[in-house]
Amino acid sequence: MPNQEHDYSFWTKYKRFASTEILMYLIMIIGIGIGIIILS
Repeated sequence: MPNQEHDYSFWTKYKRFASTEILMYLIMIIGIGIGIIILS
């Protein structure tokens, strides 16, 4: 089934992209948290 293989490759690519995006959001949230702590 070539269609299933395409879906699998798409999902592995998406998973990698999602993990980097989650990491980016995490860094952003930590940065905002540190900023609030410093300002308060």
